[in-house]
Amino acid sequence: MSNPRVRIRNVQHDRVNFVLEGVDIGFANSLRRVVMADIPTVAIDIVEIETNTTVLADEFIAHRLGMIPLISTNCDEGMRYTRDCTCLSNCKYCSVVLYLDVSCQEGGTMDITSDHLQVVGYNSGYRFTSGPAYSDPASDGGEELSKRGDGFGNPVGKDDDSVPPVLITKIRKGQGLKLKCVARKGIAKEHAKWSPCSAVSFEYDPHNKLRHTSYWFESDERAEWPLSENAKEEEPPRDDMPFDFNAKPEKFYFEVETTGALSPKEVIMKVTTNSG
Repeated sequence: MSNPRVRIRNVQHDRVNFVLEGVDIGFANSLRRVVMADIPTVAIDIVEIETNTTVLADEFIAHRLGMIPLISTNCDEGMRYTRDCTCLSNCKYCSVVLYLDVSCQEGGTMDITSDHLQVVGYNSGYRFTSGPAYSDPASDGGEELSKRGDGFGNPVGKDDDSVPPVLITKIRKGQGLKLKCVARKGIAKEHAKWSPCSAVSFEYDPHNKLRHTSYWFESDERAEWPLSENAKEEEPPRDDMPFDFNAKPEKFYFEVETTGALSPKEVIMKVTTNSG
């Protein structure tokens, strides 16, 4: 590895497309794995259900809640891991508490979505029947709270009409759901719910000059296996060109799509800083 270079080709609110050069294939693949599994975010980790008269079991609803992406801007500095905190169970420095209390009083069907989740403020008067929202408010002080981004811990897209909420369940008249959630900091190596990315594509050698891929075809390989858009970045091989047994890939093409917990810019900045 000589001099890593990153060239951004396209950036949108939920994805980034870039080209990585100056590295070997091992480093590029490690970068892909870090993007998927090593960047911390916040996700619901504990669910305490008080009332559930919906058609779904408690475990089903808890799993759906855990997979809802939560805004985690600057999570690495704005929140502690539970294992590193000095509190006895959960406090404002290592957790975010959310509650949901919805019931259907009218006829027809009602959707319970991520928009119904409400973050419990440390100084709020809300208390759950099984205990206080924060069980140990006397934790040692810190600057984590001031480093959190706007809406930290809220479901992605909450109160944003342009982003559809995540459906948790549907209820009819007389049914309801009341619960408390504790969101904690973690990485996707522990569970996929902490991954900031929903998809990461990774390609190199689009013309297959290195012959790392064996194509199955019936009659015409080139017609049956069309080239990707990344092929425009490299010169196509000539038919009379001898095979280079020592050649190595030089460009790696990434497309990273995020869940919304972190912005694409923050994901790439964190992974390049940690890798460098």
